[in-house]
Amino acid sequence: MTLKIHIDEGVAPYEQVRAQISEQARSGALPVGYKLPTVRGLAEELGLAANTVAKAYRALESDGVIETRGRNGTFVAAAGSAAEREAASAAQAYAERVHRLGLSDSAALDAVRDALRAAYGS
Repeated sequence: MTLKIHIDEGVAPYEQVRAQISEQARSGALPVGYKLPTVRGLAEELGLAANTVAKAYRALESDGVIETRGRNGTFVAAAGSAAEREAASAAQAYAERVHRLGLSDSAALDAVRDALRAAYGS
């Protein structure tokens, strides 16, 4: 696992850790079942506070990217299917909500495209 933190980049360090681990897990660079370093170990390696790494790990666990198995450690989860199920559930809830609001298909899709551009920075 290779992480690079750029303090002067304007992106919070915990978000950089979260995004890089998430991308490596989803791309397969970090395989399912890969044991991640401890919070303290990774914090020392990256020169960050332990709370910063802990915040990134909590966000990754919430996203289903990693799972903590008590004293056994933290591992890359089988996130693909879980992430896809969660996305499908969110999409279904969104579709129902915009239908109740009376938005057209095109207006609903435009809102999604705008949100995706904002989230992905493109």
